This record gives sequence, structure tokens and C-alpha cells, in this order.
Amino acid sequence: MKVEFRKVPQVPKEFKICVDSVNFLGTFSRISNKLAKIDAKIEGNFDVECYKCGKELTVNIDEKHIFTISDGVFDSDNERENEIIIEIDNHILNFEDILNSELESLSSEYHTCKDCDTNDKFVDIEI
Repeated sequence: MKVEFRKVPQVPKEFKICVDSVNFLGTFSRISNKLAKIDAKIEGNFDVECYKCGKELTVNIDEKHIFTISDGVFDSDNERENEIIIEIDNHILNFEDILNSELESLSSEYHTCKDCDTNDKFVDIEI
């Protein structure tokens, strides 16, 4: 789902998209001429790899996020606490890109499978 930044409403509008088995839902609205807010929840199951052995495992996602979207470079003097700042430069608010970025961030974390979780070795397991 893509929305031109100038068409982002001042009154919160609901959205929901699904990528694989992960839902990205919530509301979005304009804060100012250059800023918008997404109050969202990411939920579902997502496949990641164990960082030790490479085995695929599924993690359950249930996270709430507040994103501040800046149409252009964000002025750090106005930084908001506990919010994720996303700068866009093409005047298009792309919800799929935001979700994919969050999923990439999740997959880059250190996840361990049950086998490696009980293994006290500090080195990677060779298969």
C-alpha cells in the first residue's frame, strides 16, 4: 500500500497489510506539513535462521511501534522520544517498505534454535 504524502489525512485512518503470515496494521495521520505518524502493530509468525547452526525456526511477532515519517530530511531539533524516524525522499509513504524493513531488522537479530539454546559451546555448530 502506497500513499502520496500530501494525501495523508489529518484524522487517523486505519490500514492493514499482510506479507506472508505477518500483519502490519494500525492508523496513520499527518502531524504537520512534513511529518506523519504511524501507530502500528506487527503480528504473526516469521521464519528466521538460528545464528549458530543455520536451522530455520519460526518466531512469533507481537510488537507495537510508533513511526514518525518525515517527508524529506528530519530536523533533529524536533526529535520525539520512543519513536522510530523514517525519512522518505520520494513523497510516497510505502507501508510494504516499512514492514519489510522491520522484518529485515528482526531477521538480523541473534536467534537460537532449541538445540543450540541448550548447547554451551561458544563456537558455531558445523553440519
